[in-house]
Amino acid sequence: MKKPSNKNDGSVIAITATLEELNLLQVLVEKLAECNVDIGYSLKQVQPGWKAIETSTIEVLVSGTINLSHNEELINAPFVTCFLFTCIKPLNGKYELTWSSSLS
Repeated sequence: MKKPSNKNDGSVIAITATLEELNLLQVLVEKLAECNVDIGYSLKQVQPGWKAIETSTIEVLVSGTINLSHNEELINAPFVTCFLFTCIKPLNGKYELTWSSSLS
């Protein structure tokens, strides 16, 4: 059996994304989630041990910076892109941000 070739030359690439005004963004998303019509799923009967929850998903434009480093080179690139945020609300609770995903 042929040994797979190692095409990695030992260099490491690190990529991070920093979102601007993260705390403000979280408050905004949770407030927008409350604007959705309450369908009443949190009142549904579910099997024992489970909890019914309301969900709300919001698309929001987010700005930030992509940081890319390779060997000694560092690149910082600003971005604006759409993110999808999902909030959940338990019975008699408030919406809380639980999940996010970039749409680009």
